[in-house]
This record gives sequence, C-alpha cells and structure tokens, in this order.
Amino acid sequence: MKSEAKGLSRLWFASKYSWQGLKAGLYTEAALRQEVVAMLVLLPVAMLVNVSAAERALLVFSLLFVFIIELLNTAVEVVVDRIGAEHHLLSGKAKDIASAAVLFSLLSAASVWGIILC
Repeated sequence: MKSEAKGLSRLWFASKYSWQGLKAGLYTEAALRQEVVAMLVLLPVAMLVNVSAAERALLVFSLLFVFIIELLNTAVEVVVDRIGAEHHLLSGKAKDIASAAVLFSLLSAASVWGIILC
C-alpha cells in the first residue's frame, strides 16, 4: 500500500521503515551480522591508513557496497520464500543471481582494498 504522506512526514516514515528493515535483516541474517563485524574492524583501518581522501572514500564505499548488496540479496530471498516453499526453477535462479551479486561485491571490495593497500 502506498503512503499518502508528503514532505517531511514522508521522509520520517521512509526513514522509520528503513530502520525497521535494517533491524529485521540484522536480527534474521547471519551474513549481515558478519558483515557488520567486518565493517567495525575495517572502517577504523580505513580511517588510520596513510592514503588519499579519494582512496579512503573507496575503501569505505567498498564496505558499504557489500552491505547494501547483502541487504538486497536478503530482500530477494525473503520475497521468494514468501511466494512459496516448494522448489521452483525461477525461485532458485533469483536466489542464485542475488547471491552472485554478493559474491562479486565481496570480490570488488577485496580488489579495492588490495589495490590501495598493497
């Protein structure tokens, strides 16, 4: 159902729903919690290493990119599971494609960190 809220009220409700989604994902998905732990370790490293501002931004963005893709992967999985528990080729394909996006975001982040720090 589409919200009728406008202006700042709409922004307030959108933010509230976003936080609810983040909390739900963190509560139910181990991968999201693991990525938060990795970010808690790596964000201070990104702030402390002697690199340019642009390189620091890339280090930070690469971590956030992984988290964003994992959130989208979780959303795909939840929607597919909501549709039905029976095995369907297209359901499996959707989940596999979303999982591949996570894999490539992780590889991208590792590449960014490797290129900048090595």
